[in-house]
Amino acid sequence: MSLRIGYLLPTREQVMEGRPEAAPLLALAERAEGLGYDSIWVGDSILARPRHEPLTLLSAVAARTRRVELGTAVLLPALRNPVVLAHGIATLDQISEGRFILGVGIASDVPNIRAEFVACGVPFEKRVGRMLEGLRLCRELWTGEKVTWNGRWMVENATLGPAPHRPGGPPIWIGGMVRASLERVGRLYDGWFPNAPDPARWAAQWAEIHAIARDSGRDPANLTGAVYLTLTIDDDTARAEERMNAFMLGYYGRPAAEMRARQATYAGPAEGAAQWLSSWAKAGASHLVLRFAGDHQRHLDAISKLRDSITG
Repeated sequence: MSLRIGYLLPTREQVMEGRPEAAPLLALAERAEGLGYDSIWVGDSILARPRHEPLTLLSAVAARTRRVELGTAVLLPALRNPVVLAHGIATLDQISEGRFILGVGIASDVPNIRAEFVACGVPFEKRVGRMLEGLRLCRELWTGEKVTWNGRWMVENATLGPAPHRPGGPPIWIGGMVRASLERVGRLYDGWFPNAPDPARWAAQWAEIHAIARDSGRDPANLTGAVYLTLTIDDDTARAEERMNAFMLGYYGRPAAEMRARQATYAGPAEGAAQWLSSWAKAGASHLVLRFAGDHQRHLDAISKLRDSITG
């Protein structure tokens, strides 16, 4: 599978900086497509980390682009009624003509996210079960056939219309690196999309997912291995490190060293970035989703120029 490179729109950063206008985000998405990026991504949070609503924004991106895939990095399905969610996703998939990828997660256990669940009327401790059942119900509704469902949600002989453009609905990628997450990817979903700390650990767990898929009677070749990566490129490594640390602290409100130990980051010159990205491709990742620590126009250009030197 050829390497694909995606770009995460800075929805949270712009809201944090008091610049909530959508037009600059749409312009960045168009620029990324013009530079040859393969996908555009949007994060999700309702109150914990305020940002634009992802499905609404991606619908606008879909209308302004023609080629790139569009995805959530990652959406929290447990916060939504799955019938309403299935309808919104089906419409987005129609607008994008089948370019949407549903990236999902269960949410981190931190105070502001717990408070977000309370505000949405969803028990935090029930989030995994709600996500799993909700996604099963979404898939049933995406068939376009009549659905009857008797569980957390009640559906009686109802049909969702329109169904998604892609038969059966969009592929579902799930994040997470605990064993239960790996099991879900291997048995249930279409891709793995973690915030991994290093290529070696990613590769080892990707091999576990392949084994789980084979044991479940699935072909691992049909699964997508993706990863979420954060970069800042600067010829001055010390300045790049300072910028990255400030970005991580501001974004998460946690010490930069703590966050950088959990998720992969690169700060330094362009040639080092190419080598670093290649290390993920060599580990087996086929879709790299990049988040830039500021200066998005420059970073979009820099990575597009490195594209040919990023090899698996």
